[in-house]
Amino acid sequence: MRTVTAVAHRGDPYLHRENTLDSLRSALGRGADAVEIDVRLTRDGVAVLLHDETLKRLWGHDRPLTSLTSDEVRGLTGGRVPTLADALAATDGSRVMIDLPGGPSARAVRRIVDTVRQCGAAERVYYCAGARTMLAVRAADAAAEIALTWTSLARPRPAVLEAVRPRWLNYRFGLVDRELAERVHRDGCLLSVWTPDTRRSMRRLLDLGVDSITTNRIETLRAAREG
Repeated sequence: MRTVTAVAHRGDPYLHRENTLDSLRSALGRGADAVEIDVRLTRDGVAVLLHDETLKRLWGHDRPLTSLTSDEVRGLTGGRVPTLADALAATDGSRVMIDLPGGPSARAVRRIVDTVRQCGAAERVYYCAGARTMLAVRAADAAAEIALTWTSLARPRPAVLEAVRPRWLNYRFGLVDRELAERVHRDGCLLSVWTPDTRRSMRRLLDLGVDSITTNRIETLRAAREG
């Protein structure tokens, strides 16, 4: 029987602030198969969980992360922005999808991949972002599991697929129809989608044969998947 992976987008953001340890633990406690997190580097090169370039939206400080040390981030947020190492420890044994927003440099990507390796989590972590960033991940770890985020209906060029070697193609859910789903599977990839939050959208995607759904509403997805 086909199982669709239920991925919690930034944890459980309707109950807890996104990309915090409480949010990740809540999502896993409510039945997520995996959690998706966003990872960036501080000024001193520490990998932390943050989607935005600054702390303004979530933490009220209009300060770019790249201008702050990890100690400064800790002080400004009461220690609630976890490091990647903290997040991997808190999710021990569970799958983690690491999104790499903002087009990080190859050096930054390598630092993040090295952190995953040092934490002994390489076997349960996979990465998502666009082609340039995923090429940097592939260069940093030849065995990395990759979900190549693709934002166009145009088919990825064979040269891109050959270089990145993704296991997954990762699409915004509104782009996905039956033709695209069948094409992705013919090309030998699994199909991941983000981020439907209504049961109706989830049921449509399940009927189309997607392999993974990333959502902000993990309990809604679990109910749709089971019924």
